[in-house]
Amino acid sequence: MKNISRSVNIVLAGVLVLSILLMGGNADDARAATLATPSADEVPACNPSRSVQVSGTALINVTPDRARVELGVQTNGKSVRAAQSANNLAIQEIKAALKRIGIEAKDISTDMYVINPVYEDYDDLHIKGYRIYNTIAVTVREVDKTSDVVAAALNVGANQVNDVQFYTTELRKYRDEARDLAVKAASEKAEALANSAGTDIGCVLNINENSWSYYNGWYYGSNNSNLWTQNTVQNQTNSNAYSSLEGNEPISLGQISVKAEVSISYALD
Repeated sequence: MKNISRSVNIVLAGVLVLSILLMGGNADDARAATLATPSADEVPACNPSRSVQVSGTALINVTPDRARVELGVQTNGKSVRAAQSANNLAIQEIKAALKRIGIEAKDISTDMYVINPVYEDYDDLHIKGYRIYNTIAVTVREVDKTSDVVAAALNVGANQVNDVQFYTTELRKYRDEARDLAVKAASEKAEALANSAGTDIGCVLNINENSWSYYNGWYYGSNNSNLWTQNTVQNQTNSNAYSSLEGNEPISLGQISVKAEVSISYALD
């Protein structure tokens, strides 16, 4: 890029010299004009010796629009086949119940399947039967049905609710909003500091970003859902947020909090 700028300057200088000669100037005038043309290396740059470093923070709370429910079926049997038969029957009943409330087959998947032997006692190697742990993950696209999903599964054979996680499908949008607001907050802070010191900010010398997110709500046995959450925005209310389940259901959506932080160094004029 620097070589291109230097070439452009050389061409401009040649045009200037040619113009002077055509207008009747002499060689000395042409030489002076050439020397007066600044090169790319002479363009003033930011002065890093005078700088101000600031940070900007952005936070937004977002109502989730998806849920992931992990349901488990634990069955016992004297043989593996007996345990599997009981487990398969329960899983099929759960899938049928979920289908009746609008959950599609593509949104139900096996999350874990484990077969363990059951011994007579802790120190005995004699196997008296087998136990199967089968966990399915259900994606709930209509989050107001989350409690219905859990209830429907428990009513037909599920005996474990391992996890309920909420997330948003617009993670990228909120992350970008968070970053923009954090940068804006940092810029405003830098300008205020510089003006108080009797100067102005110049170019950006350095930018560092530190973003994270967390789930701000309640669900079975956990208060952290970082797997599904993402960075968001500064003191901004989401106009599309809504209160889920009208406060009468056992599972509350809560909100996803997405936070972005940036550290920026500005040169001072």
